Amino acid sequence: MSEANVRACAAPQAEHATPIAPLIALGREPHHAALMQRFAPQPLGPAPQDPLAAMAHRLRTHEGRALYALRKSTLEPVIGIINSVMKFRQFLLRGVDYVTGEWDLVCLAYNVKRINRMQGT
Repeated sequence: MSEANVRACAAPQAEHATPIAPLIALGREPHHAALMQRFAPQPLGPAPQDPLAAMAHRLRTHEGRALYALRKSTLEPVIGIINSVMKFRQFLLRGVDYVTGEWDLVCLAYNVKRINRMQGT
């Protein structure tokens, strides 16, 4: 985690742009937190003015933890399955419209494969 990254996110980039509220891990945490730590009350009071302290405060709230948990979802397994299992490694057509259609077909095939797998057929 870089303090410079947090400060760069907090500073507006243009005169009418809104600052980004960063959610960057402050360090490694155990996978299974202690029971008392999981159900600890939310921190009281307004967030501090310092961007790093404000982010740490946000990560301790229920909303901040829920937003940070969304970072765990990733598309890499899907792309890996499409590459290795379905053997789709390159597009056969050229042009944005044709490639979009080809990608839609690949995604449709992947989703049909998953539906069949979930139904146990």
